[in-house]
Amino acid sequence: MDLIIWRHAEAEDGVPDLERKLTAKGRKQAERVAQWLLQRLPSRFAVIASPAARAQQTAEALGVPIKTDRTLAPGATPAAIIKACGWPDAKSTAVVVGHQPDLGRLVAHLVAGQGMSTSIRKGALWWISNRVREEKDQVVVRAVVSPDLL
Repeated sequence: MDLIIWRHAEAEDGVPDLERKLTAKGRKQAERVAQWLLQRLPSRFAVIASPAARAQQTAEALGVPIKTDRTLAPGATPAAIIKACGWPDAKSTAVVVGHQPDLGRLVAHLVAGQGMSTSIRKGALWWISNRVREEKDQVVVRAVVSPDLL
C-alpha cells in the first residue's frame, strides 16, 4: 500500500479552529502539490481528509471525491489515522489530509516505530509504502515534497 500523508496548506488564523480557511498562499501551495501528485498517483486512489475547512480545501485541489473522516480532526492519534486509511492492508493508495503535530507523529511512528514526532511543513507531504522483505514488514519513504520546492 502507498500512503500519502499531506499536511493542509497555509490557513488563516482564527476561531473556531475547524472553520479556518486557506489563505491565498495556501491555495497556491495546495494547487502546486496537487499537480505534482496527479502526475504520479496511480489511477485508483482514495482521498481521506479531516473535517477542518483548511484540510478539505487542500484535498479539493486534487479535484476528486473526498471522504471526510471526523477521526482525522486536529488531535488525531497515529492509531486513528492508520485505521482511517487502512494501513498497511488497503488495496489502493490513500491520500490522508490532516494536521500537525498529528501527521508528524504518524510519520515518526511508521518510519521509526517510536513515539516521536516529525515536523511537516504546511502543504508538504510524505509518500510512504510498505513491503515485506525476508518475512518482515518494512516502511519505505518514496518521497518528501514541500510546496516551496515545486
